[in-house]
Amino acid sequence: MQDLLYSLRYVLPSVVVFLTAYYLLREFFQNQSRQRKFDLMGEKIRISLPLRLQAYERIILLLERISPNSLVMRVYQPGLSVKEFHQLLIKSIRDEFSHNLSQQLYVSIQAWEMVKNAKEEMIRQINTSAARLDEKATATDLSNKLLEMSVEKLATRRALDFLKEEARKNF
Repeated sequence: MQDLLYSLRYVLPSVVVFLTAYYLLREFFQNQSRQRKFDLMGEKIRISLPLRLQAYERIILLLERISPNSLVMRVYQPGLSVKEFHQLLIKSIRDEFSHNLSQQLYVSIQAWEMVKNAKEEMIRQINTSAARLDEKATATDLSNKLLEMSVEKLATRRALDFLKEEARKNF
């Protein structure tokens, strides 16, 4: 019995030292792991933040470029028929959109849906305006019809407002 007590005097402090060391090392390694995760997250944000901000800028530029005022001023050429001008407008919108397709990766699903809807709505409005004109009409007539559209009703304006608000919330 006395041998057991004698052994416990040496074993018990060793067990306490071992458990203390184990606990301290475990806490140290967990803290190191959390710090590494935090550093990686910070690095991700540091790299992705400028990309996301650039995506918002490019999409806003896309929406501005396909809005009627900008689109008509950029694409208009004197002497074009309605049909030719109509085709140029649609081609310009589709080219702008396809050029910025990859930006959907950096914005919310709702924002990208609004951009797609704005593009489709602009094409629909151009098609409708062109269909209402007779074959002898000129590109100027179609331009005037497109420029008469109310700015508040434009899908591009609604999408722009949504994107600006989303960007303000995220950044």
